[in-house]
Amino acid sequence: MARVYDHGGGVRSVQVPIPDNPLGHTLVYVVDTDRGPVLVDTGWDDPASWDTLAEGLAACGTAPAEIHGVVITHHHPDHHGLSGKVREASGAWIAMHAADAAIVRRTRATRPERWFSYMADKLTAAGAPEAHVAPLRTARRPGNLPGFSPADPDREIVPGELLDLPGRRLRAIWTPGHTPGHVCLHLEEEHPDRLAGHGRLFSGDHLLPGITPHIGLYEDPDDTTVTDPLGDYLDSLERIGRLAPAEVLPAHQHAFTDAPARVRELLTHHEARLTGLRALLREPLTPWQLAERMEWNRPWEQIPYGSRNIAIAEAEAHVRRLVKLGRAEAVAGSDPVTYVAW
Repeated sequence: MARVYDHGGGVRSVQVPIPDNPLGHTLVYVVDTDRGPVLVDTGWDDPASWDTLAEGLAACGTAPAEIHGVVITHHHPDHHGLSGKVREASGAWIAMHAADAAIVRRTRATRPERWFSYMADKLTAAGAPEAHVAPLRTARRPGNLPGFSPADPDREIVPGELLDLPGRRLRAIWTPGHTPGHVCLHLEEEHPDRLAGHGRLFSGDHLLPGITPHIGLYEDPDDTTVTDPLGDYLDSLERIGRLAPAEVLPAHQHAFTDAPARVRELLTHHEARLTGLRALLREPLTPWQLAERMEWNRPWEQIPYGSRNIAIAEAEAHVRRLVKLGRAEAVAGSDPVTYVAW
């Protein structure tokens, strides 16, 4: 049975399950417009998830075939996974920021073997042991792994501009960090309960009430640009804090108020984490060694294979921030590269 919540003012949410994932579900928002309902995100591409979305839409008085458009906060499969099925059912347009649309196009155009090889090389450069890297060197096809055939968006979300939602004022705010093209969506309308603040914010994964979103690396294998996703994320957080929406409608967990307070908590968390990493880097460490020593939600030995790859990316993102701040540097001549901080 789909769980649906009415947020008032022509906005509802449907809990779409994520199979075998501790997050549990994605909140897919159904926004009424003068041309029909528009979805903010769609959920995981899985038959049970699709059935739940369809049930939830029916509870909202609509159906997949009646969806006018889909606005994607970011390209991750628990947000963008069902977009293609919604478009097949309704002819709806799909909108995404150009940076994440580029990742989608690159994923669609690149042979899986190329990705496995690239990931293996990246992990080796980060100091991962051969036992961890070996499965990627022999992998050939992703099977039914979500995210390898994402729907190609047909509209671009332009930061600062209102989206084409007749009868609504929904403005895109570019909030890179969790992904390069992550966007929050500011509903510039009075809160239906007249809460103090500036409208409502669909925050995707950028701002969540009790979770710190993953800060990872999404880089073109053919591009050598060194990015700073954590720096991007912290800057984006501060912008959202200054916006001070009356209520935040996130993609996971539950709606909440006092966005500035939550932003301060996250800024403090990351500053504390950077301070802790500086202490760990008093001795030269590779990103893999650093990840082994960092605090996670479980001991390193209990972290599954795929989650370890995510942890390595997060460790490297934090190291890059320290380097950019002038608080750490790579050890000359080290291979795999090690870093020290002061």
